[in-house]
Amino acid sequence: MTNKTTRTTEQSSLYNNLEKMSTDELLKSINEQDQTVPMAIKKVLPKIKKVVNEAYKEMKSGGRLFYLGAGTSGRLGIVDTSECPPTFGVPHGLVVGIMAGGDQAIRKAVEFAEDDTKQGWKDLAEYNITKNDFIIGIAASGSTPYVLGALQKANKNGNKTACIVCNKGSVIAQEAQFPIEIVVGPEFVTGSTRMKAGTAQKLVLNMISTSLMIKLGRIKGNKMVDMQLSNNKLIDRGTKMIMDELKISETKAKQLLKTHGNVRNAITNYAK
Repeated sequence: MTNKTTRTTEQSSLYNNLEKMSTDELLKSINEQDQTVPMAIKKVLPKIKKVVNEAYKEMKSGGRLFYLGAGTSGRLGIVDTSECPPTFGVPHGLVVGIMAGGDQAIRKAVEFAEDDTKQGWKDLAEYNITKNDFIIGIAASGSTPYVLGALQKANKNGNKTACIVCNKGSVIAQEAQFPIEIVVGPEFVTGSTRMKAGTAQKLVLNMISTSLMIKLGRIKGNKMVDMQLSNNKLIDRGTKMIMDELKISETKAKQLLKTHGNVRNAITNYAK
């Protein structure tokens, strides 16, 4: 079991006297560290595959995907979930992000919110959790009580659980049925897991949600055919998708998009 003295995320930075570095030295050093993150993720691709496949099974059976975290980890989960409806045209309740301290904690830290072992499950319970819902706990340390308690209750409830952590052998990884442990090493600023650990978590969340949406049929070819047309840029992108797919003029494509509401419907109905 990982304890506070051995967590790699808490180990001293490989760099020192940061305040004496030039801007060039700071940027170069941070960039050097950032480049190690994708390789750390590559090592755990089989673990990520298991999470995607298990979550897909549950979502195909009517389940939802939940992310649960605190601080940076919680915010990253909420960012990922908030982007699913506009990008893939799914309902807002299909992928849900929950963080310790509630919505107010998105912008401002709520003291000690992550230390409550019971609150995580209480927050999940507000969504009337079913056995098909898949729950992913996100915690760089691998020990956040808010996340740990929620996964323990979710397991007892019969849900499938996973986690994204950045230390080996953590209590959360031991609790999750499908753990993802991305060991990125010490942070550039000692203990600042908003850096490499946060980058790793963001990349893995991108992989999980994007893969799931593709498997659930929300992408055609390589295009976001179900995206919400919420601004002019997206309307123009949708128009070009239709033009490319149907080999028609911009005027005709724009009219089809306006008539049918999204790219998929425009292409499908034109084919008829």
